Order: sequence, then structure tokens, then C-alpha cells
Amino acid sequence: MFDTLSDRLAATFKNLRGKGRLSEADIDATAREIRIALLEADVALPVVRAFIKQIKERATGAEVSQALNPAQQVIKIVNEELVGILGGETRRLRFAKQPPTVIMLAGLQGAGKTTLAGKLGLWLKGQGHAPLLVACDLQRPNAVNQLAVVAERAGVAVYAPEPGNGVGDPVKVAKDSIEHARAKQYDVVIVDTAGRLGIDQELMQQAADIRDAVSPDEVLFVVDAMIGQDAVNTAEAFRDGVGFDGVVLSKLDGDARGGAALSIAHVTGRQIMFASNGEKLDDFDAFHPDRMASRILGMGDMLSLIEKAEQTFSQEEAAKMASKLASSKGKDFTLDDFLAQMEQVRKMGSISKLLGMLPGMGQIKDQINNIDERDVDRTAAIIKSMTPAERQDPTIINGSRRARVAKGSGVEVSAVKSLVERFFEARKMMSRMAQGGGMPGMPGMPGMGGGPGRQKKQIKQAKGKRKSGNPMKRRAEEQAAAARREQAAQGGAFGLPAGEQGKDFELPDEFKKFMG
Repeated sequence: MFDTLSDRLAATFKNLRGKGRLSEADIDATAREIRIALLEADVALPVVRAFIKQIKERATGAEVSQALNPAQQVIKIVNEELVGILGGETRRLRFAKQPPTVIMLAGLQGAGKTTLAGKLGLWLKGQGHAPLLVACDLQRPNAVNQLAVVAERAGVAVYAPEPGNGVGDPVKVAKDSIEHARAKQYDVVIVDTAGRLGIDQELMQQAADIRDAVSPDEVLFVVDAMIGQDAVNTAEAFRDGVGFDGVVLSKLDGDARGGAALSIAHVTGRQIMFASNGEKLDDFDAFHPDRMASRILGMGDMLSLIEKAEQTFSQEEAAKMASKLASSKGKDFTLDDFLAQMEQVRKMGSISKLLGMLPGMGQIKDQINNIDERDVDRTAAIIKSMTPAERQDPTIINGSRRARVAKGSGVEVSAVKSLVERFFEARKMMSRMAQGGGMPGMPGMPGMGGGPGRQKKQIKQAKGKRKSGNPMKRRAEEQAAAARREQAAQGGAFGLPAGEQGKDFELPDEFKKFMG
């Protein structure tokens, strides 16, 4: 959603690189480019004005003029101001001292309230709660049935005593649901209310009546992130007419320009609490302003990636795989283990989304978006078409076996051969990392073997190289070394060309604990 904004900001910051001093003209030009980028992203004009004013005030002060790297300091200022307009710190749900905690969802029709009720229920279930979804949208055709289906998919309970389709009193349903939750010991009640195609008095009155009947601990305004400037107008109308405590952004994975997300918190004074970024029920998470700002600036979102990994991989399984890779040059690591690891990664979500969380990946987003997720399924099909003996020892796979596996998995024989070869290469590299050898051309990682002793050996070997006594030959050697250094400086992570994005990124304090 923020691709256009990210590209414009990246191009703006690129013009600042290498400047030892920033003149007033440089700052004005940068502010103008940022203003255009925000307006093109459909950010509300009052927000743009406030944002640019803050940046210019800070950029013209001693904060930038006395900095060793002015360009880096400007990026830091933009990052901090982005975090500010996105709401500052992460806003958590307030839970009632005496359960059940009541959460009321409000918003226009089509914003995705019903689906989001299921997503929020699944998320709360994962946090150890027992949520109950309440069907108070009794006007929209099949809204009650839709909520029941969503609740079943999420594995949470639903309270729907009325059939809906214009039948039933939503205020009475909402009120009765609280007693039902107490009787059945549900600790969170999520009330799904009706919406309209636009703001009207009847919508506001019904929402206010439900609010008064259940006294919710949180009223969440659900807004479609793709409707642009109108999202801000609708949010202001709901804030003044009914009142809400937080905002939930739905359809954040769309291809709209995303200005609503950058405007709504600043204009309404209510923070964004959750964001839905996909069609699946687990494509939903708490909204972190600092992480979203980091992603907009092309710096990635490593904290969210780590949290997803921690939720998917158990420490016991990780230790087991590490020991397999560390022993016997990784020969204990089989295709069964490879398949298990691959399926665990798939549970974390879309491969392209995971890669998008890595710093600097914005410069190859076209390649990332073109990743075929079905390649993982094809790989799994090839491995599952092998016998247990072949998965344990792929070296026994000869020509006839490859033909059988290819036929069983519906692929070409060359695909089977390629998979086995790539598996051996990957196992060799992972084994080297587990034993402390690190990536090719890199020293061993701390705490993983290959420590000081290995590094001293490398240093000793480096010291052992002598310069040639022949002046011509020595000059050629020096030129070759300079060329290698220049080539290394141009290389980025994962062997990709190093871009400008994320170059000066400084890790947030809460991430540093993961770095040992």
C-alpha cells in the first residue's frame, strides 16, 4: 500500500547522500519533495502541513547542522515524525477488571467489520482469552450467517439468537450477550454492529443505543484503508456522533495509496490499534507505529518478523535442528527435516510478505511480488513423492528413481535433480554456519563456534601474506585489492546490489536485545 510513498521518499533521501553540509535550499527542496510524496499518497492536507512544519523546524536547527552525517539525521527526523503522526507508542487493549471485557466494532458497511470480528477473536484466542462474537448486525442480508461461518473458521463461540435479515432488536441482543458470556465464562465479548453506505442519523442512533446498553470497555472504529480522504471524514463523524477509543485498519494489503493510515490518528486524536493485511483470518496483528514508519522508509520490520518466527518455531525444535546440522557435517539433516522447516516457514505467512519485512527489500519489490508461492508446494510434492529411504539419504536417488519421483509429483525430471542438488548445497552452507564457519567469506558467528581461535588463525593467515618486491607487480596487486574493496562496498545483503534504503538505519533499542 505504501510503495509509492516509499519510492518517493527513497529518491528524496538519495539526493542528500554524500553532502557534508545541508544548505537552506537543500532543506527546502527536501521538504518540498516530501510534501509532494505525502499529497500523492492521499494524506490529509492538515496532516501534511503539520508534518512538513515539524521537519523544517528540526532540520534547520542545530540537530542537523552540527551532525556528522546530515542526511542520516534528516532521515532520523522524518522517521520520528512519521511515528508521531501514526500515533506514537503502540496502544494496547484495555481489559475489564471484572470479565467480560466488551469490545464494540463500529463503521460503515463494507469496511470489513464482520470478518474483522473473526480475526480479532482468533487473535485474542491466541493470547489465551475465550472470546464470544455477538451478531448485532440484523439488517444486512446474511450478516448473521456470515458471522457464524467466520466464528467457526476461527474456532471461537458466537451468540446469534436472532436470524437477522431485518428481524430482531440489536440492542436487546447486545444486552443479553453480556449475561450469556458471564454464564458461559467467556472473558471477551466482541459486538459486531450494523453499518450503512454513508453516515446517517439512524446509524448513529443505533450505534449509540448499543453502546449505552453494553457500556463497552473499547469502541473500535473499523475503517477501510483504501477509501482515501473519505476515511478521515467518516472517522470524524463517528467520533463526534458515537465516540470511539481506537481505530482498526482493514484491507491494508490493497493497492491504494494509504494516506488514510497516515492521517486518521493525527486528525481524530485516536490511535490505530490493529491492522488487517490480508484475506486469511491470521492476517491480522497489533499496529505498531514505529514498525510501520520503518517499513515506509524501506528499513524493514525485523521485530515483527522475529515475533512471527517465535510464534511458529519452538525452541526445542530449533535446538534439535541445530544439533543435526552441527553433527557429521550436517548429514543428519534429511529431506524430511527440510520439508518440516519449509512447512513451518509457510505457517508464518506469505513468502513475499516475509521478505518484505527485511531491510532494503524495497529496492527489489517487483521481484518479491513476482515470487510464485506455488513453488513451495511443488517442492513439497517432490519430497513427498520420495520413499522414506530416499528422503533419509538422497544420494541413492539415481536416474530411474528421479523419473519415478518426477512422475509421482507431476514435474520434469530436471526439477527433481535440481532440488536434490540445491538441498545438498543448502545443507552444506547451513552446517557451516551451525559449526561456526559462518557464511562464505564471513567469520564465525558469536556463540556458534568458530570464535576467537578461528578468527586469530584467519588474522595470522592474513598477516602471512607478503607484498611483492617487484614494484610493477606490487602496484598491480594493490589495484586488484582496491577493486575488490570497491566491489564489496557495492554488494548488499544476500548478494544483492546494495541500495540506498536502510543504509543508515539504526536498530531500535528493543531489537538490540536479540543481537546478544
